Amino acid sequence: MSIYAKLAELGITLPPIAIPAAAYVPFVQTGNLVFLSGHIAKKDGKPWVGQLGKNIATEEGKAAARAIAIDLLGTLHAAVGDLNRVKRIVKLMSLVNSTADFTEQHLVTNGASELIGQVFGDKGAHARSAFGVAQIPLGACVEIELIAEVD
Repeated sequence: MSIYAKLAELGITLPPIAIPAAAYVPFVQTGNLVFLSGHIAKKDGKPWVGQLGKNIATEEGKAAARAIAIDLLGTLHAAVGDLNRVKRIVKLMSLVNSTADFTEQHLVTNGASELIGQVFGDKGAHARSAFGVAQIPLGACVEIELIAEVD
């Protein structure tokens, strides 16, 4: 099954590439690796603001991470032209805006990892880091970056 058929089956429409909010580019390709800049969680087109352990629960954070994964796929599509060229999702790095005593960053990040796995199957199995941080730009609850290998 093509990646696009899988996305359609999941009811996902890829968003257009986001315009960078600062002095960076949305992606860089070197050799067969594509590095996507961090994407923040958005809800209704605006930053999904909040802090895990304070005013956002783990399940809502997981939904935010899933939403970021969809945005990342839109950027990856723009970067490579065809998601079927992806040989492997290499790594995700997730930053979770969380209180000092919140310890479920890995569960929040599962929202993105699980969707990537659904879309890419075995090619979506990736290395990952999930960090708790004191703050993320614009007060967003989660930020995720992605590295992919393409043919």
